[in-house]
Amino acid sequence: MGEIVHLVDRQPTVSADDLLAGFHPSPRFGEVSFDTYRPDPAQPTQTEAVHALKSFAAAIEAPAPSGWRKLFGSRPPETKAGIYLDGGFGVGKTHLLASLWHAVEGPKAFGTFVEYTNLVGAMSFRRAVDELQRYRLVCIDEFELDDPGDTVMMSRLMRELADAGVKLAATSNTLPGALGEGRFAAVDFKREIQVLADQFDVVRIDGEDYRHRGLPAAPEPLTDDAVSAAADAAAQDGRTVALDDVQTLVEHLSKVHPSRYRQLIDGVDVVAWRGVQTITRQDQALRFVVLADRLYDKDVPIISSGEPLDRLFSEEMMAGGYMKKYFRAVSRLTALTREGGTAG
Repeated sequence: MGEIVHLVDRQPTVSADDLLAGFHPSPRFGEVSFDTYRPDPAQPTQTEAVHALKSFAAAIEAPAPSGWRKLFGSRPPETKAGIYLDGGFGVGKTHLLASLWHAVEGPKAFGTFVEYTNLVGAMSFRRAVDELQRYRLVCIDEFELDDPGDTVMMSRLMRELADAGVKLAATSNTLPGALGEGRFAAVDFKREIQVLADQFDVVRIDGEDYRHRGLPAAPEPLTDDAVSAAADAAAQDGRTVALDDVQTLVEHLSKVHPSRYRQLIDGVDVVAWRGVQTITRQDQALRFVVLADRLYDKDVPIISSGEPLDRLFSEEMMAGGYMKKYFRAVSRLTALTREGGTAG
């Protein structure tokens, strides 16, 4: 017998050590590999990206020549400390990044950009550097700069990790030299942004969103009563269902730090949302993007009523500086809603 819970009743607490221990691929990408990635034959850059990442992994795993180590005490220098996957949402960048993580022996870390910034906030910049520089590989998914403070902090973090010999790998929808554009006065932080760009060799991945390639449209929203009935049916079937009114949930998210959203949905098998409305406040929308990412990580189906989830963010937001974040969230939420069509 399952149960119905409410996310608005949860106030998870997470220590800095717990955050660090969670830096590994989510269950959705827990067993992926380069061999399980299916490149689109019509997009040769996808196959090229696989080859580039395999070479990058091999270079990390290859021991330094004994003569070089004897003379200089370190590996031969390389032009870049890391590799950067640039492409639209849904082309498999996270799959490839996780495949790289699995291909390299530890110690290693895998997390989203926001999880690294949250880590720094939870344990201080210096301790975060001290902890992360012990790793051979640091993977950063969904690399985006939302404010000047993140720009300065992440450029410094990447520089110190690279100087310590840590290999870096990142994914993003934006070329490293263009990070921050449309969000804040990026020109004022050109030096910091350039420091970030200088750390990576860029690998472009073209293609369409695989989550919607050849698939039918997402199911139409249900009524509130139908959502409640579907939640009851899923609970009777032995699943844990998080049933919430979306407007109340949006307000609750402001009281829970985004670094805790993974724990917020811990143990949840299905999400049921009543009364979806378009979000018009940027701060609320950005928090909901993080929640969408965490739900997608855990492959949690969504059942909803109200507005379709492709109207969750206002038209202004979908055309603004954070548009790539919102498009990614809509893509992922639509995929989970499609799965939710059979969850009730």
